[in-house]
Amino acid sequence: MISAADFSRRSLVICLAFLIQSSFLFAQELLKTPNAQIIPLTPTPGYFTEPSIAVDPNNPQQVVAVFQDNAHAAYSQDQGRSWQVVDVAPKDFRISGDVSTTFDHQGHAFICYIAFDKLGTMNYWAHGATRNGIFVRRSLDGGKTWETDDHAVAEHGNTPGIPFEDKPYIVTDTNPRSRFAGNLYVGWTRWRLTDSQMVISRSTDDGKTWSSPVEIDAHPGLPRDDNGAAEGFDGAVAPDGTLYSVWAQDNDIMFTISRDGGKTFSHARAIIHTAPIMFAMEALERANGFPQIAVDPKSKRLYVTWSDYRNGDIDVFLSSSDNGGKRWSPAVRVNNDPVHDGADQFFQWLAVDPTDGSLNVMFYDRRKDPQNRKQIVTLARSTDGGRTFPNYAWTESEFESNGVFFGDYTGLAAYGGRVYGAWMEKPIPPPPATNEAGKKTEEEKEPKPAARGTIVVVGTADFGR
Repeated sequence: MISAADFSRRSLVICLAFLIQSSFLFAQELLKTPNAQIIPLTPTPGYFTEPSIAVDPNNPQQVVAVFQDNAHAAYSQDQGRSWQVVDVAPKDFRISGDVSTTFDHQGHAFICYIAFDKLGTMNYWAHGATRNGIFVRRSLDGGKTWETDDHAVAEHGNTPGIPFEDKPYIVTDTNPRSRFAGNLYVGWTRWRLTDSQMVISRSTDDGKTWSSPVEIDAHPGLPRDDNGAAEGFDGAVAPDGTLYSVWAQDNDIMFTISRDGGKTFSHARAIIHTAPIMFAMEALERANGFPQIAVDPKSKRLYVTWSDYRNGDIDVFLSSSDNGGKRWSPAVRVNNDPVHDGADQFFQWLAVDPTDGSLNVMFYDRRKDPQNRKQIVTLARSTDGGRTFPNYAWTESEFESNGVFFGDYTGLAAYGGRVYGAWMEKPIPPPPATNEAGKKTEEEKEPKPAARGTIVVVGTADFGR
């Protein structure tokens, strides 16, 4: 016979176990993204990848998204509810891409891209490189129209032994109290025959002219587009104008600081040790965990995100610093599915909302596919300084990524509680057409080949409504 005291104790244990299990299940749950809207920028599939997106801090109604191939820009004047796409590809090069975008403190929009005629040897890009360069084009009306002429950040003619300039990313100082307000910075990988360099150039005249590149790595990386190279630049500017830069090299995230508007930089050092930053994945041509950096302008806290396979499957991680990058917190896992569940999360991007300090991380997420081949897009959001991350399903239907080039990165921006993501999808084939009896129609018995390629999509979420 069970005594009343034993029954009470057992009941308490059962209740506690239920609460713990419920809390665990809730932690893994994908929540519904509030006020979500998904808009394709390229309804017809093609070679469309590697988007970037930015919000005008002076007029948050204005949003610009860019993508490749070739360089395209899209603008919205209603907080991402509707879009117009513009071709901004240079006419004097065959190929343009690796795009990024930003707004400056005057509301001017910029697109940065590489341009070339022909790639060199596969992954050994400097070998056999043809004329190439990095260019910036301006829009003085928030993305509606773009200047005809672009401005060279770095450019090379058809001379034997030239480097290949790759993976640039543009950053601007929009802080009104900064001594360097309006400065633009572009960091990128310079592939040479013998090595890879991480370099950066700055503009102090609204993007019209650019300084000679400064090498900011502690030592060059390997010359091949693979593990050991110096690549994956990103930067963030603090309210006082300090420029913080990160990239991946030697299984580490490297970090450097400029306090004089990009003239000089501190000695680069490793701040976070990672698993190899390039990795193989099921049903994906190539993948990486390149880092991003962001700063909360109110708390001055720095954040860095990346992805790696320290847990076997690929996860997204975050680390933070409250003392300007001197010390960094242990890695926090951003995706909240069970550890070691075999599901990959990858191609993350980071954005801090400057109005409320909320931390937003977007990534592809395979937790819903037991075969670990298909993905949705997930948005993780932290309002407690990166300690916890509720995960929101930004898309519902799983899509494949095999058989197409999926690029190297996505894009994310946030302002005023509204979050903007830009990503690639391989369209889901429509179900076969059937007649009233449920049988396939004659057209579907010999289906037409599906259009190949990817589309670029913009998603919005509104946490402020």
